Amino acid sequence: MTSELIVVGSGATLSIAPERIVVAGYTAKDEAVVEHHIAELAAIGVPRPVSVPAYYVLSPGLLTSSPVVEVGSATTSGEVEPVVIRHDGRYYLGVGSDHTDRELERVDIARSKAACPKPLGSHVVDLGPDLSVVDWDGLVAESSVDSSTYQSGSVATLRHPSDTLGRMPSGLDDGGDLVLFCGTLSLLGGKFVYGSRWRVDLRLPHGETLTHVYETQRRRA
Repeated sequence: MTSELIVVGSGATLSIAPERIVVAGYTAKDEAVVEHHIAELAAIGVPRPVSVPAYYVLSPGLLTSSPVVEVGSATTSGEVEPVVIRHDGRYYLGVGSDHTDRELERVDIARSKAACPKPLGSHVVDLGPDLSVVDWDGLVAESSVDSSTYQSGSVATLRHPSDTLGRMPSGLDDGGDLVLFCGTLSLLGGKFVYGSRWRVDLRLPHGETLTHVYETQRRRA
């Protein structure tokens, strides 16, 4: 499946057809914070990941920039994530949402992520061939649901994407085209919200903001 993206600044069209999407989880730099989060999730029945960071490989068919996405249940929610795209040896930065089925997450995290589309904003920033150049600590991510702020903060608490990518098991990364969701921030209210209109923003160090807005729609049985 091919996705068409627009490169900020040049207006060039980027056509990507990755073989896989990888959603990285538990990517906080502070390992004590990660362990605390794992314990919080375990208390509500979410199983411990097999590795930290954890890597969930999904079908590229889930990637979408559509303003409307279909979900299978009433208990799904989004999360803002910086997204790194590798295409023809160059890296691009975008903003996406790891939309997930939260009830299914209690049973099987990989299935809960695969149960929902993975929204991706239509505009990306060209980082060039060296991923390490991205000013990661200068990025600010925010999300809102039904116009209420849901997440907000610097992504400096998350591992740099070059670190996250470098820790990926070799069997998952063949060096080819890839879409990597890089992790997310804590929820401001501490609880999942299952609204219908989602907005995700990634503010760049020089002030420009990558934005994507989408609505969820229940899939007909």
